[in-house]
Amino acid sequence: MTPTKVLISGASIAGPTLAYWLHRYGFAVTVVEKADALRAGGYPIDIRGTAIEVVRRMGILPRLRDAHIDARRYTFLNSDGRQVTSVPGTVAGDGIRSQDLEVRRGDLADALYASIRDDVEFLFGDAIDTLDQSPHDGPDVEVSFRSGRRRTFDLVIGADGMHSQTRRTVFGAEEQFHRYLGYCFALFTMPNTFGLSRELMMWNSPGRAAALYAVGGHDAVHAFLTLHRPQPPVDALRNPAAQRELVAAAFSGAGWEVPALVDAMGDATDLFFDLAGQIRMPRWSSGRVALVGDAAYAPSFLTGQGSSLALVGAYMLADALAAHPDHSSAFAAYARTVRPFVSANQALVDNGAATLFPTTVRALEQRNTMLRGLDTMPAATSRPAHSALTLPRSPALPYSGRARARPVR
Repeated sequence: MTPTKVLISGASIAGPTLAYWLHRYGFAVTVVEKADALRAGGYPIDIRGTAIEVVRRMGILPRLRDAHIDARRYTFLNSDGRQVTSVPGTVAGDGIRSQDLEVRRGDLADALYASIRDDVEFLFGDAIDTLDQSPHDGPDVEVSFRSGRRRTFDLVIGADGMHSQTRRTVFGAEEQFHRYLGYCFALFTMPNTFGLSRELMMWNSPGRAAALYAVGGHDAVHAFLTLHRPQPPVDALRNPAAQRELVAAAFSGAGWEVPALVDAMGDATDLFFDLAGQIRMPRWSSGRVALVGDAAYAPSFLTGQGSSLALVGAYMLADALAAHPDHSSAFAAYARTVRPFVSANQALVDNGAATLFPTTVRALEQRNTMLRGLDTMPAATSRPAHSALTLPRSPALPYSGRARARPVR
């Protein structure tokens, strides 16, 4: 039988994970990525709870354990730069025992890509331009790419992030699904002139935070500038100059090393600016097109669960497509199983309520009091929302050959 042809848009986390499992089930997979290559390095991300089991089943857990950042110290400063407290990181290995991992985003992306690059087709430097589903939910999706090529697929999956073009094309404007959480942030790298190694330093004043994170003994550190704004500065999203002006104005007069961070942001070539928000959709599929990861249910960086939801969601979508005889029932099963897990994790944070970024003097004082009472940063051994979904079995072979057949009408 002819293998089911699936196009996945996005080669970051959800996309390659989905490609890996679909290939295991016998699907013919193509992944298209607008960037010319995988993005190296990147800011630290967490892998927690159920997601740890996904990467274990993929065989990449040992590699990710080797890449675990294992921060040794977290130092918190008040608005004039004086130390509030300095807390040791979890004792070496505790993060592993608790099944929490922290790695650079690029290290996870590299591990995922290496696990599947020889088995599926990757199209770098290209993107979906238009999608045309056959009338009456017919057997094909006609895809036009920005490069000019045209291809036909049985299914198309958008794994192209919070600002998904696939979602915009099929479901409409992002604004109807985006839930703003009251913060915007800038991430970039800068020279490590501070002598930091495997540690984080965070400065706070009400509604503002600046942090430096050294993930190792490197010449560069990750810089974070986060600010609370009741209304989203949407005009700055696609204007790098406006982003820099917005952040610089918000941190004007700040103490500690914040002026140096603002200056470095002006020179950064890897500035990433975005709003802290969530994607909440009533449905994740339409016809033969479905969404996974941030494109469908971004939880925001404030939860620390974006990468984990992408890993788990991709696994569950592949399992549903393999276990059901048609795409409609598969997409329905995927949503039915994953949505409670998504909801629990999105509920970890609310508007203006991020623990590390208090917006009032009182909230900041309460946070600092809590931090002073810590002997070590908690290893987070008990997190119900992060482990609220149990994965189905990991297959050695495709389900009864079903995945090898084209989806039926």
